[in-house]
Amino acid sequence: MVDKRTVWGIGTSRTIRAHWALIELELPYSTEVVRTRTPDTETEEFKSVNPRQKIPVLQDGKIIIGESAAIVTYLAENYQQGSTILIPEDKALRAKYFEWMSFITMELDATSLYVLRRHWSLPEIYGHSPVANKASEDYFHRMIMAASKMIDDKKPYLLGNTFSGVDILMTTTLKWAIDYDQKLPEIFNDYLLRLNDRPQYIRAQKANAPT
Repeated sequence: MVDKRTVWGIGTSRTIRAHWALIELELPYSTEVVRTRTPDTETEEFKSVNPRQKIPVLQDGKIIIGESAAIVTYLAENYQQGSTILIPEDKALRAKYFEWMSFITMELDATSLYVLRRHWSLPEIYGHSPVANKASEDYFHRMIMAASKMIDDKKPYLLGNTFSGVDILMTTTLKWAIDYDQKLPEIFNDYLLRLNDRPQYIRAQKANAPT
């Protein structure tokens, strides 16, 4: 008997990552509708699942794990579906997986886009800060230009010819960047066009949509 598997969270560029990974791996799961910055995160039930009151959260049987990159990597490490393997077995490619994972979550997300979110989308909480916004935009531009030199433009994915968990992280981050009017190098515009048409991504968008 398969343990119950549940994703807590919908509606953000981070929650979609959990849905997408599960769909790629064809793992059955249910969804608990929890929206960010709403009373959904204040319920005693949700606080018992994640005291940090952040989404997404994955419950996989008795295992509870938060943080979207950790969820994607946990699923990648523990499940595969036929030829779908979201984290490489090859030692060198695994090293690149973790390099990309750290780069995306720290340099593109936390250090730049999340700062923009705070002062652009949530000034009533974090305050207006044109200086912080400009510095964050400049830093994102530097990092995404550096990233454009790290990939092979003749191959479709970050790790080459095979789709992996870091493509989930990068696609959702780039979509978020576009939402904040950030310009991308042409190589990443082409990359997004490919990933936008991926059937599993389209299904994940529907699964992640607010109801």
